[in-house]
Amino acid sequence: MRKGAPASPDFRESRPACNTAAVPRPTANPTPPRLWDISQVLRPALPVWPGDTAFSHRPRWSIGEGSPVNVAAFETTTHAGTHADAPLHYAIDGADAASVDPGSYIGPCRVVDARGAGAAVTRAFLAARLAEPPPRVLLRTFEAFPRDAWVSDFTAVAADAIEWLAAQGVALIGVDAPSLDPETSKTMDAHRAVLAHDMRILEGLVLDDVPPGDYELIALPLKLAGLDSSPVRAVLRELMV
Repeated sequence: MRKGAPASPDFRESRPACNTAAVPRPTANPTPPRLWDISQVLRPALPVWPGDTAFSHRPRWSIGEGSPVNVAAFETTTHAGTHADAPLHYAIDGADAASVDPGSYIGPCRVVDARGAGAAVTRAFLAARLAEPPPRVLLRTFEAFPRDAWVSDFTAVAADAIEWLAAQGVALIGVDAPSLDPETSKTMDAHRAVLAHDMRILEGLVLDDVPPGDYELIALPLKLAGLDSSPVRAVLRELMV
């Protein structure tokens, strides 16, 4: 250092002291919540409503012969398998599948064992078994879901049951049956009750392996413009306490 020049500051002394305390490592992820897939498999042998369009598919391109990919086309009813009825299904001016709020199909739900309800699940049946329900209620009516054959005498849902559910704040009703109303119904009383309360509908759920109780439902319809219904991939997720 040149004589008479001011001393250079010692930057080492001005540095803050390092914190040498051990930094906690993140813990391992907890066990992920269990999922129940409650959807039917779309396939050529899938039972559909009598007279409706059966599921079929065909290849458009196949790997080989100048194509690097497989691409298929399929045809089916909008009510194939597990599906969400849009209001357009039961109201001439109802919203189509593309217009319904997807939030209606995600959130807390309760699975109710409704086996033994008879021809229809009624208000009295639900009131005796369902206290303070969440916004979505799913009803199991089949002893074993009929995956390979159409069943005409399924358990329907009475209009008074829909009215009661709406009064409890329920906004979505789901069933394992192919319809809320009986196969022979021309008045569609349950659907009309749903329409009156702007509720949403899931049909064709597979609930055989799901214990009664509370879950998170995820069952989003496709954004299909101008169509009255949409197949869904429906799952239930275990609630983490």
